[in-house]
Amino acid sequence: MKVKTNMNKQNWMVSGAVFAVVAIAAAGVGCSKPSAAVEPAAAPVAAATSRPALTVRTTSLRDDKWGRSLAANGSILPWQEAVISAQIAGLRIAEVKVSIGDYVQQGQVLVTLDNFASALNSDPEHAPQGRIVAPDSGIISATNANVGSMLQPGTELFRLIRKGRLEWKADLTAEELMLLRKGMSAEVVVGEGRVIKGTIRAISPSVNAQTRYGYALVSLPNSQGVIAGAYARGSFDISSGKKRLASLPQSAVMQRGAKTYVLHVGADSRVNEHEVVIGQRVGDRIEIKQGLKADELVVESGGAFLTEGDVVQVVK
Repeated sequence: MKVKTNMNKQNWMVSGAVFAVVAIAAAGVGCSKPSAAVEPAAAPVAAATSRPALTVRTTSLRDDKWGRSLAANGSILPWQEAVISAQIAGLRIAEVKVSIGDYVQQGQVLVTLDNFASALNSDPEHAPQGRIVAPDSGIISATNANVGSMLQPGTELFRLIRKGRLEWKADLTAEELMLLRKGMSAEVVVGEGRVIKGTIRAISPSVNAQTRYGYALVSLPNSQGVIAGAYARGSFDISSGKKRLASLPQSAVMQRGAKTYVLHVGADSRVNEHEVVIGQRVGDRIEIKQGLKADELVVESGGAFLTEGDVVQVVK
C-alpha cells in the first residue's frame, strides 16, 4: 500500500511538471504578440516627404528689343572759360558791379576804374580801360576784383563761363573710346536723377599713360541749374538700331565668385543651378545670352536663400 501511494505521488509530480512546461510555453506565446505589433509602427517614418524650403514666384525669358549702350562716369565742366584781366597798370578799381554766379551780357560793365581822365590824357589808346566789360555773354565763375586794388597788367580779375554752357567729360578706356563717334547721342544723370540729353562733341585721341583713361566731351544744351565740377554718370547709345534679345529680371540672376547663375525649377519642384552668360542691363532687367531655354522656369527672387536641390512651393 505504501508503494502504491508513492507511485501516485510521482505521477502527480510528473503531471505538474508537464503542466508547468505547457504554462511556460503558453506564456512565451503570449509575450511574443506585443513584439509583433511594434513592426507596423515604423512604416510612417519611412513614408515622410520633404517640406518646401521657400514659397517662390517663377519667371522665364522675355523677348526684348534694346539698343546697345556704353556706361561711363565723369564730371561736369565749363564748355569754355574766358579769363578777364587788366591790360594797363596804375589804375585803381573804383567799383565792382558783378559777383560770382551772375549772368552777364557781352559788353556789360564789370568794373569801373579811378584816374580814368589822366589815363585818357596820357595814353588815349588805353582809355577804354576806365571800364572793364564782358567779352562775351556768360556766367561769372570766379572773381578776384576788389574795390581799391591797383591794377597790374595780366592780373586775373574774373573768369567767365562762355554762353553759360556746360559739358560732360566722361572718363573711358581706349577700348571704349574706339566705340564712340562724334555726334553720337548720350544721356547724363546729374543731381537726384535729372537726365540731360546731349551729343558727343570731341573724343580724346590718346589715353593717360598712368591712368590708362581718356575722355569724351558731351555737349549739354540744357544745363541750366547744373553746377560745374559736379560728378555725373551717363551712357552712350553705340547701336545703329535696336536688337532682339532675351532678358530676365535682375533679381533672378545671382553671382557667386566668377559664376553667374539662375535657379531652374524642375517638374518635381526642386531647384537646380543653371550657369548663364549675361549681357547688358537696362532698368531692372538683364540680358541672358546663353544657358537658359525660352520655356524654362526660374526663381524670380529670393534665390539667395535656396541651395541646389531644395524643394520650393510655386505660387502664381
